[in-house]
Amino acid sequence: MPSVSAHAAVTLAAHVDHVFGVMGNGNAHFLDALARQTSASFTPVRHESGAVVAADAHHRSSGRLAAATTTYGAGFTNTLTALAEAVQAHVPLVLVVGDEPTSGPRPWDVDQIAMASAVGARTYTVGRADAAATTLIAVEHALTYRVPTVLAIPYDVATLDAGPVPDAPPPRLPGPLAPRGPFAEAGVRETAHALATARRPLLLAGRGAWLAGAGETLGKIADVTGALTVTTALGQGVFPRPEFDLGVAGGFGARGAMELVRRADVVWVVGASLNQFTMRFGELFAPGTRVLQVDVAPAATHPHVGGYVRGDAATVAGAVLDELHAHPDLSPSGWRESVDVAAARRHEPGTGTAPDGRLDPRSAAARIAELLPADRVVVSDGGHFIAWANMYWPVASPDRMIMVGTAFQSIGLGFPSVVGAALARPGATVVLTTGDGGGLMALADLESAVRVAGGRGMAVVWNDAAYGAEVHVYGRKGLVREPMLIPAVDFAGLATAVGAHGVTVRTVDDLDALAAWAARPAAERPFLLLDLIVSPGVVAPYQEEIVRANS
Repeated sequence: MPSVSAHAAVTLAAHVDHVFGVMGNGNAHFLDALARQTSASFTPVRHESGAVVAADAHHRSSGRLAAATTTYGAGFTNTLTALAEAVQAHVPLVLVVGDEPTSGPRPWDVDQIAMASAVGARTYTVGRADAAATTLIAVEHALTYRVPTVLAIPYDVATLDAGPVPDAPPPRLPGPLAPRGPFAEAGVRETAHALATARRPLLLAGRGAWLAGAGETLGKIADVTGALTVTTALGQGVFPRPEFDLGVAGGFGARGAMELVRRADVVWVVGASLNQFTMRFGELFAPGTRVLQVDVAPAATHPHVGGYVRGDAATVAGAVLDELHAHPDLSPSGWRESVDVAAARRHEPGTGTAPDGRLDPRSAAARIAELLPADRVVVSDGGHFIAWANMYWPVASPDRMIMVGTAFQSIGLGFPSVVGAALARPGATVVLTTGDGGGLMALADLESAVRVAGGRGMAVVWNDAAYGAEVHVYGRKGLVREPMLIPAVDFAGLATAVGAHGVTVRTVDDLDALAAWAARPAAERPFLLLDLIVSPGVVAPYQEEIVRANS
């Protein structure tokens, strides 16, 4: 008869196509049932944190429910940083773990429910009589609230007979949040009137607009009002007219583009939380700019917002577009045709070689942008270097810029992100951008990235022999620098050792190796790792903003 583990595996597999994990005592029977009784694929990684990260990246690139699995105890505790990141980033994910037996904890067990709760994840524990139903509840909770859940299988329950696996109803998920009541209706009319009569209207959209499917409608609103557009880092590509898009708002934005943003007289913010980085620590908009917002949060998410409508981005955008079509004074402002958007979006090209003799990361980023395949997904670890990809490597849509780690301000989650993105986008080239500090933390899953992505994968390591963010903030304050420094590491050699093609890049000309790699069919080339020996003296503009804000 099917076991408790089989009930969990079969029920979960009805809602996912990939599970990422590391096998151990606590999840061995679950994985056996997953392989024998379902069509879901299991992809092994080398560290339990990487299991959650790979699942997280798979969701962000595919939109599908994420799933990961580890054993109990140390296997579970190894996931906590990645689990906290998924919570902060609102990723629907089910983490299947072993747990202490029902007879009580053993010396190596820990209170996993408390630990999961501490980072914001709810735990559901299966029993002999309710394993399928409990699994479905965990799935429904993850999808409804867009948050990770933990599905725990006690050690002494895992192999118990549970009878035939019952047919489970599909999850019932809430519909889009519609604006309700006279205040919301007035807010929609106010937004439409403000955009229709603005001289320099601007639309700012984030990942929430993409998740709601609002991009096409927002494009129509921009067209009928003559608005320029701008996005958050996680909203890149949501607008359909790139010729009128200013790129990423905040410290990743080009200087000329941000000057145009400050000229806007009306800004409508859609599906973006307006965090401190997007807002340039309060300096993004000029004083007197009228800022309106729509989001699903209970209230406006920044004090500069003067008008707020709570609701689904696509639903509210549709209502605003209807109001605009009925507005007697509607005509395109003409603002976007009067400015040179392409010139405004240009970033500094760099100097090739920095004064210290090492590579200027701006020059490297610009040259890499010229050589990367157009069909690409960029996955980013956390660290000072995150600016270079966001500034120089535009992507076609928000599900092609995967920043795992930034929500929880973590580093060291880069290499396993490649695994999830590569399986979510089997036709695209997956490009990892990581630093030497984060790269060393995630080294266990360098092999996983090389094995899974193969010739469709590449990594760019910004190797400045330092924890760059700490150097630029605390080094300037006179703190001892030795803890901020990293001895020289040969990442090209490490990559070669696990089957990749590693290239040390000291000059822009060395990037010809990327041109040669990109010219070969993906099936005939290995994973490529570019070990960029970059200058620690070139500081990203967003980092300068952080320094100013903290001074």
